[in-house]
Amino acid sequence: MSHDRRRFLGALGVGALAAAGAAPLAAERSPRLPKPVSDKYDMSWVDRIRGKHRAVFDSPEYSEGGAVFRAAMWRDQLAEMYGIDQTDSTPVIVIRHKGIALAMNTAFWDRFEIGKELEAKDSKKKWLTTNPVEKAEPDAKGPWANYNITSFLSSGGIILACDLAFGQMVYKVRSEDKKVKRTAKEAREIALGFLIPGIILQPSGFFGVLRAQEEGCGFIVGS
Repeated sequence: MSHDRRRFLGALGVGALAAAGAAPLAAERSPRLPKPVSDKYDMSWVDRIRGKHRAVFDSPEYSEGGAVFRAAMWRDQLAEMYGIDQTDSTPVIVIRHKGIALAMNTAFWDRFEIGKELEAKDSKKKWLTTNPVEKAEPDAKGPWANYNITSFLSSGGIILACDLAFGQMVYKVRSEDKKVKRTAKEAREIALGFLIPGIILQPSGFFGVLRAQEEGCGFIVGS
């Protein structure tokens, strides 16, 4: 485990204590909403929420990808403490606001110097050129090998991203080279190519959070 990951683990514990006053809010399932009348956004994720144990982790900040760790860890702790199988629990992460870069792949982080923008450094004190939670670190062992976006999605976790905030990523593409004039549509298509596969854009982050709560997900600030 890297020095940064150990430091983050410590911070995660501190954050848990600090969030004691912001414990998960239980949510009862609302009556089923009618089928969407628009196909502009993929709402199929709603039908993938399963089991008795449901939670939505709000991620409005970068915070080293803390929401990803907490969501994956929550499921592990349910299994450890109660023997609850993953098929009986569903964590939903909503990436939005200042955390939107977490939805973008490493190629985007490198190309647009996201690490420098977020003042995020690696273990060598250099600006990060990779999305720190896209994939497991090479030396990750045990549960830590699963505390990343790729593993989280493959295990049935759901990740939503705010399309309003995604507009910031589109703007980076459009304004990258003043000599290359791109339309908003062209820039969006390019930006979508950098979105981590499996992450689902929603009209807004708060829309995604509230929609998950309507499906019985308890709410917690994940970052």
